[in-house]
Amino acid sequence: MSIASHSYHWMKAGFRPKQSRLSRWSAVADQIIQRCEDLKKMTDDRLERYSLELRWRAKSGEPLKKILPEAYALVRESAWRTKNMAHFPVQLMGGIALFEGGIAEMQTGEGKTLTAVLPAYLRALMGKGCHVITVNDYLAQRDSEIMGPIFNKLGLSVGCITADMEDEDRRIAYGLDVTYGTANEMGFDFLRDRIRIGASAPGQLEQAITNHKASGKEPLVQRGNYFALIDEADSVLIDEARTPLIIGLIQPNDAASVNLFRWSNRATHQLESEVDFVYEPKKRSAYLTDQGCRKVLLMAKPSLLDSIDTERIYKQVEQSLVARFGFLKDRDYVVVDDEVVIVDESTGRMMDGRKWQDGLHQSIEAQEHVPITAATGQAARITVQSFFQNYSHLAGMTGTAALAEKEIRKTYKVSVTSIPTHRPCIRKGSKPRLFKTMQDKRMAVVEEIEHIRKKRCPILVGTPSVEASEALGDLLAMKAIPHQILNAKYHAQEAEIVKKAGEPSRVTIATNMAGRGTDILLSDEVRENGGLHVIATEMHTSARIDRQLIGRAARQGDPGNYQFFLSLEDELLRCLELTQLGKIIKSAKADDKGELPGSWISFFNNTQNFLEKLHHKQRRDMLKHEKHRIEMFHKMGLDPYLEWTD
Repeated sequence: MSIASHSYHWMKAGFRPKQSRLSRWSAVADQIIQRCEDLKKMTDDRLERYSLELRWRAKSGEPLKKILPEAYALVRESAWRTKNMAHFPVQLMGGIALFEGGIAEMQTGEGKTLTAVLPAYLRALMGKGCHVITVNDYLAQRDSEIMGPIFNKLGLSVGCITADMEDEDRRIAYGLDVTYGTANEMGFDFLRDRIRIGASAPGQLEQAITNHKASGKEPLVQRGNYFALIDEADSVLIDEARTPLIIGLIQPNDAASVNLFRWSNRATHQLESEVDFVYEPKKRSAYLTDQGCRKVLLMAKPSLLDSIDTERIYKQVEQSLVARFGFLKDRDYVVVDDEVVIVDESTGRMMDGRKWQDGLHQSIEAQEHVPITAATGQAARITVQSFFQNYSHLAGMTGTAALAEKEIRKTYKVSVTSIPTHRPCIRKGSKPRLFKTMQDKRMAVVEEIEHIRKKRCPILVGTPSVEASEALGDLLAMKAIPHQILNAKYHAQEAEIVKKAGEPSRVTIATNMAGRGTDILLSDEVRENGGLHVIATEMHTSARIDRQLIGRAARQGDPGNYQFFLSLEDELLRCLELTQLGKIIKSAKADDKGELPGSWISFFNNTQNFLEKLHHKQRRDMLKHEKHRIEMFHKMGLDPYLEWTD
């Protein structure tokens, strides 16, 4: 595009940078659609040869920006021939935004998965690999299988990385043109490769990689970090950024350690809150008072604990207190086959292979009376922020980036642009209903479900945890209301449950698993009846997670409704001091059905806002600490991702 043309779009947008970008992208999208008319006359063989020509031009040094209109037209035509889908103008605009290295905010239901193929194809022409990152293995496999034929028709290969793959299979998948996977898997593969290479001096990593390849040692799995396209970017870049990726060194438990974990769990039941210990819910931490230390010291202990120093005993008792008061079964974790598995709050999915550090995981295992697994030290570690800063090109898309725009821009140095919707959104929201107790709220939700089912509308009920989803399911069962539950325990049935969730009168209770990356398709009958109705039974720790849930309704111009049902016993409020919350609940004046005045919504909004700021501070502090550590390791001539210690 010429300077004069760029200036025209700048002036047309009233000198507003975001509007200028949208105006320019819209003009390019029109050009792409016009090019598609010529491509319709080509045979499949000629289409593939044209794609190979573009690859040769890209590798010969022609700027990808110049190739973009031709490449995107090819992808659009391939999508039509293989999937009977053609990108809408707004999807093409989103694809341009992603190529230019920004975060495209595209509303739920606008076809982000199809949009991602555009920049992935263009970047893959360089032959350096392209990583498309999703929030879980299920979506990575689904997207690679659904979108794979579009790439294949244009002569590009597609692979997928999942948790159960061996190194050689991973190496093959990374060697293909486009590789789908999760941030966790790709981040851990990055760390394992750094361990294979060994520590390298600053600025000498490429030489260390070359030396490693020539040495005949175990080959690396990844071939580099050229381009990453992140689906549900706010979840990956923001929500998961508080938890670093750590490669553990197994430290086998001796008999004394196992006894310590189990004894500490029992000891917590002999301690009195505010006298022997203080638990701080906002920080999820606990500490023993002087009196508590004396009580712990005088408690009867197994003889095996005689070999453990007193400070370690105190620390482990404090971790057991955190496990007891800060982590709930079927909210923060589930127990599967005698194994404690972490549940991700933002997605509702199990995080296989992840463990809490510093004995916390073992404390929870002792609490649940399951086998105590080995504790882990750290062989290598990287934060999500640092991992993605290793890519030469970074882009992302999500339906809820604007709420975190400032943090994304500051941390990752990328802009956020909201892409217009293909059709106007006609989603309707009803005023939230608030209750004093959890039971009153759940009974009201059941009544509302009965009412909506009579209209033959499908209902999606969002819950914050496995525990909450099953408790509501029990109430529906008592009323003989047919329903399906989608949570971390039923992840294997996810595709089938989501497939049927849009049927008339269907009731689906779900954790955040149904909040991201899923499409609930509606029949004509359902559209005529008012579309999907979403009931949010709690507010989450981030407004973005709430928006993902209500975004299941009214997608791509369909009708749909949503409403929040909240109570003073909700999990959101567990960050408050128990005495403070008790006073608030006691003072609340409810009607005969336990319902509170609408003005109470400000209390929930303020609490959510507090948690968002707290989590933002935690991410900022961790990033600051990470930068300091990297600088320090560089000064010492060491690889900043290796040789971390507890």
